[in-house]
Amino acid sequence: MKVTILGSGTSTGVPMVGCNCRVCSSQDPRDARTRSSLLIRHGDHTILVDTSPDLRYQALREHINHIDAVLFTHSHADHVNGIDDLRGFHFINRTVVPCFASRATTEILLNHFPYIFKEQEGSGYKPLLDPHIVTDAFELFGLSITPIPLEHGHTATFGYRIGTFAYLTDCNAIPDSSEALLNGLDLLIIDGLRWKPHPFHFNIETAMAATARLQPRRTILTHLSHDVLYSEGAALPAGFEFAYDGLEYEL
Repeated sequence: MKVTILGSGTSTGVPMVGCNCRVCSSQDPRDARTRSSLLIRHGDHTILVDTSPDLRYQALREHINHIDAVLFTHSHADHVNGIDDLRGFHFINRTVVPCFASRATTEILLNHFPYIFKEQEGSGYKPLLDPHIVTDAFELFGLSITPIPLEHGHTATFGYRIGTFAYLTDCNAIPDSSEALLNGLDLLIIDGLRWKPHPFHFNIETAMAATARLQPRRTILTHLSHDVLYSEGAALPAGFEFAYDGLEYEL
């Protein structure tokens, strides 16, 4: 299984529109961050986590020619508003792709993007996604996928665990019951928005504190804002690093 970070940035992306700060003007390509999303390749299958507004660019950059399933973490705009970019895959492959999310996220997606899930009368467009509400572990392409309930301010989100890998974006707390699902990880990718505290996201300090309880072998901090210069990752404790777009890890 290969994990690729399609996007490592926060909701504004980096560079942020109109900003000339040290990160937004950085010449290091690892400081250029599209909105957060992830790709999992397993055999001939590709699983997308979230449809960021930068999905088209991310798919072209990573030469993705088909998507076999989508996992949604939550319904915030920076994680779902690229859903239209799935149309290109449908036009080529003519397949209806299963997607998985919590009940709350599914209901919002069905309400905001009805044409993605159900043919609209007279449109001629076929459904692109087949929605599945999940609460517990489920099987997909020979993989056991476990939804991990997380707290994101007042919003409930899902992380996902697959084997010894877990992806926990957009969170500021991990409930005790969810920590129990995260033992024995080789790789953890977790929200670490910025150096300063934030009410709805782990910052770098709190992300590392949460990770210390889980003790994964390797931790990558993602959903990074323009407060975080990639080169500053050299000062992080052993086992921690910053994400960047295109970073790959094989399990």
